[in-house]
Amino acid sequence: VGTEGRLGGQARVEGVSGTWKELTDSVNFMAGNLTSQVRQIAQVTTAVARGDLSQKIDVDARGEILELKNTINTMV
Repeated sequence: VGTEGRLGGQARVEGVSGTWKELTDSVNFMAGNLTSQVRQIAQVTTAVARGDLSQKIDVDARGEILELKNTINTMV
């Protein structure tokens, strides 16, 4: 995500293995999930802003993202 607010970035660490590779892979997996969730939420809320109330958020989510997903889906 970085400081620019752009989603979709992935950590690339050359030559790592073992624990460092597992850690890098886990960070990339979490970043990918968050990117997917935020993009889906943005797509649906943009549609709502344009008057299209037919779309729903359908990504897998837990915790606070699940609460946000459910709230938006209830609104539409």
